[in-house]
Amino acid sequence: MKKAFTMIELIFVIVILGILSSVAISKMSVTRDDAQIAKGRSQISAIRNAITLMRNTNMLQGKGASYPDKLDALSTVASVDGNAIFDYDSNSSDSSKKLLDYPVYAKNSNGNWRKTANNTYAFKIVNTDISFTYTPANGQFDCDHNSGDATKKKLCKALTE
Repeated sequence: MKKAFTMIELIFVIVILGILSSVAISKMSVTRDDAQIAKGRSQISAIRNAITLMRNTNMLQGKGASYPDKLDALSTVASVDGNAIFDYDSNSSDSSKKLLDYPVYAKNSNGNWRKTANNTYAFKIVNTDISFTYTPANGQFDCDHNSGDATKKKLCKALTE
C-alpha cells in the first residue's frame, strides 16, 4: 500500500498549476484594462451630461445659452495629484454650484484623470495618456479621433464610442 505521492506525480501537479495560473493572470490583466475603460466611459458620459445640463439650466434661468467657460476652479494650468477637477460651473454666480456633484480627483496613474492645460485633460489608460479638450463655444468634450498614433486612436474610440 502506497502512503505518499511519487516525485513525478508532484512535478506533474506543479506544472499543471503553473500553466493554469499563467492563463488566469493573462486574463486578469485584460479584465483590469476593460474595467478602466468602462470607468473612463462612464466619467466621460457624466462630464458631457453635466456640461449640457449647465447650458440648459442657464437657458431656463434666462442667462443665455452659454456653456461653462471652464470645468474646474484650478488657478493653475495643470493639476497635481489630489486636485479636484470637473467640479466648477464658471458661469454661475453661486460659487458652490458644481458641475459634477462629486468631483474627480486628479491622479497620474492608470484609470485616472489629470488636467494638462487650460481646458485640456488626460485620461491615462494602459500607460497611455488620451487627451481630451473642452471647447466652451460649443460645449464639446472629446478626444482626438484622428490621432496619428494608432494606440491612442484605438483607446480614444474605446472611451467615446
